[in-house]
Amino acid sequence: MTEAEKTRAILKKVRQVEIRSRKFVDDTLVGAYHSIFKGAGIDFAEVREYQAGDDVRSIDWNVTARMDRPFLKTYQEERELTLMLMVDLSASGDFGSQNQSKRELAAEVACVLAFSATRNNDKVGLLLFTDEVELYIAPKKGRKHVLRVIREILFFEPEGKKTNIPNALRRLNRLQKRKAICFLFSDFLTDESLSWIRPSSVDTKGELQRMLRLTHQRHDLICIELTDPREQALPDVGIITLEDAESGELIEVNTSNRRFRDLYAFQNKQRMELFAKELKRSGIDHLLLTTEGSYVKELRSFFNRRVQRR
Repeated sequence: MTEAEKTRAILKKVRQVEIRSRKFVDDTLVGAYHSIFKGAGIDFAEVREYQAGDDVRSIDWNVTARMDRPFLKTYQEERELTLMLMVDLSASGDFGSQNQSKRELAAEVACVLAFSATRNNDKVGLLLFTDEVELYIAPKKGRKHVLRVIREILFFEPEGKKTNIPNALRRLNRLQKRKAICFLFSDFLTDESLSWIRPSSVDTKGELQRMLRLTHQRHDLICIELTDPREQALPDVGIITLEDAESGELIEVNTSNRRFRDLYAFQNKQRMELFAKELKRSGIDHLLLTTEGSYVKELRSFFNRRVQRR
């Protein structure tokens, strides 16, 4: 494939993602996004003449003294927000047994969120990471900027294969001084051993949870956990060799063994439930999305829950 053909293919893919997400944004999310995510404070708007029933605490005494009649200050919500998209590009994100990989799912959902932010005139930024921060795009406004963000999520080629979420969160906190809405996309399979076979070994109480809590204290953090059906249950296909995408380690397993398949499913379920419980305890919103089926229902339910909490 020539460079020109590759560019056309990239632009076509980005355009497809944009078209699929726009209708959902227009039909469902714009109003909910505006209701859920508020500005950091209020800004002074203007001074107007006092009217009966106004709050006397808002009277501007300097102007009142000059004009010899009461005037008061009015304020408006500081609407402009910053949406930060943090996407895990470790090698496990390229896996997908259905119609899309976890990385493609992250790109489409990120596109929906980015266009919702753009419709509200908010800034959108991006941080791509593996075990190192691979790319940082400072928050900006506009459709052209959002399309670049989606293109990078889909086609950026990372140097690393492993995962270090705490490191990415530390970098975010250094770069983003003002409070932002942060969506963190990852499968949260952070252990460097074979997460396929020993999913219960994933760290849920150490550095990861500490940094998630710290980031949530500074920002509005939402964790979007990406998964695939084959990561939750193994099919009965006999003896197979599995490779950890991040470490390259190989292991041979017998999937015909019912006990092994049940143990695998149990451990994975236990890991996911424990992670969700730790997030809830920390007050962090958590959304589980799978490459199987549509994300629309889950995302709509998440926004509805946030609206009801306000």
